[in-house]
Amino acid sequence: MTEPLTTAVSLPTTRPAGCPFDPPAGLARIRERNPLTRMVFPDGHRGWLATGHATVRAILADPRFSVRPELTHSALADLGQLPPAPPGAFLNLDAPEHTRYRKFLAAKFTVRRMRLLTERVARISTEYLDAMARAGGPVDLVTAFARPVPALMICALLGVPDADRDRFQRLVTDLVVQLNDLAVAADEHVERGLIVFEEAQECLRDLVAAKRAEPTDDLLSDLTGSDLADVELAGVGVLLLIGGFETTANTLALSTFALLRHPEQLTALRADPDRTVEELLRYLSVVHTMTRSALADVELAGQVIKAGETVALSLQAANRDPAEFDDPDSLDLGRNAVGHVGFGHGIHQCLGQQLARVELRTAVPALVSRFPSLRLAVPADEVRMRPDGPGIYGVQQLPVTW
Repeated sequence: MTEPLTTAVSLPTTRPAGCPFDPPAGLARIRERNPLTRMVFPDGHRGWLATGHATVRAILADPRFSVRPELTHSALADLGQLPPAPPGAFLNLDAPEHTRYRKFLAAKFTVRRMRLLTERVARISTEYLDAMARAGGPVDLVTAFARPVPALMICALLGVPDADRDRFQRLVTDLVVQLNDLAVAADEHVERGLIVFEEAQECLRDLVAAKRAEPTDDLLSDLTGSDLADVELAGVGVLLLIGGFETTANTLALSTFALLRHPEQLTALRADPDRTVEELLRYLSVVHTMTRSALADVELAGQVIKAGETVALSLQAANRDPAEFDDPDSLDLGRNAVGHVGFGHGIHQCLGQQLARVELRTAVPALVSRFPSLRLAVPADEVRMRPDGPGIYGVQQLPVTW
């Protein structure tokens, strides 16, 4: 049931005390009043906040909404006027520019191709679980397992030499940290983030040049056969590193934290890892907020979004919408969570979603099987969480033992 819009809201960002997996409580109250609500953005822009599942999916699938950063306002920090996307940053481009990049990449990330990587994920997972067993607990699961597994996978896909993988992992981690800190000190972290991004671009440009000179069996070598320029290939590589590493690493660590808080769910995990992963993606919503800008007037959910207005899309509110999921605030690994927006929706739906699924379906069961007595090494309320900045939600450290 919707109510007339009388005042604009601010985006709620404070999570309930003691509930690190739950979205900010204010989101549910806003969604109950109206799935599309007037919102005041941090820079003063008067736009909209979409919290309903159907409304969020409709906007993500509608070509009348743009993802271009120079047209949108940040929902989480006053970042000022952002520049257009650099070459290769296809996630921040609309069709037809986005389509040009996507067509080269889509065939490389099919379900079949990604499932063929299951054995490699299992082997890498075993190597790091063996190292954990040798070291003994307690360990920080983030650095001991959650980050290395997806980092090695995406580096292998791109063809990053073994000697350079630590450097690439450090660059991506540093860049994501800067993004998450934007809400604290925007100017400082925008500048630092641009420096780190340029360093990452430089690494990728060197890698592209090496692949053109001596192609190997990897994604980047394949793409050198396209008409994409070197600077574009470097931009694509940076996006794939970030998307294929940091989002999966945080989902893996946060999923483990959630399972340790809900040990009664472990039977369902072992019985059906595929269904389990979809529910974890819905429940956790690691990528929690997106933005789109209207290119034309759009009537939706009983409101009219004017051309030029930005809409903040709360993926976490959409994934907890009781109109779509029964008892949505409960983690139920037996649930059929098909339709969640954990990977977004529409033409910008996460390109690497099938790789992420393979990694999560393989690594999480391997972890809990190897260490049946796995448990937190600190009280749950002492686990350090990432801030809800413009980046990715997750845990900073997850001390565990067994």
